[in-house]
Amino acid sequence: MGAVPVSPTPPPAGAPRFDLPEIDAFTRPYWDATAEGRLLIRRCGACGRAHHYPREFCPYCWSENVAWEEASGAASLYTWSVVHRNDLPPFGARVPYTAAVVDLAEGPRMMTELIEVPESGPRVGMRLRVAFRGAEAGEGDVPVFPVFRPVSA
Repeated sequence: MGAVPVSPTPPPAGAPRFDLPEIDAFTRPYWDATAEGRLLIRRCGACGRAHHYPREFCPYCWSENVAWEEASGAASLYTWSVVHRNDLPPFGARVPYTAAVVDLAEGPRMMTELIEVPESGPRVGMRLRVAFRGAEAGEGDVPVFPVFRPVSA
């Protein structure tokens, strides 16, 4: 699916970052998968429901019988907001951007960013497909993030 270019102006070297997750042993499979262009979710072996963000237990039935599963990458737009101002690095260099909540085909809702928004604007229910934003040049070991773009008609 490939990485998507983002901000042409990265934050100054050494500036604090407010967009980087803390990657630990539990979340490492998720971030390794995004680096490969795959989106993972968790599915409960007890009740069968999928969830996102990744947790070590099912948020529906509290079972610890959960496993990683590759998501299809298909989603629909639930809601969005266009952000015109954000003072936290590196978001200020990215404005305006579209923050979104999407419904994954597997069921969970996911907070994300909507890219390549058509001139007519986003619309509730718009069909989307996952894409991946790669690390910007010179940023070192920065994870790859899932973002979503509209599916062409």
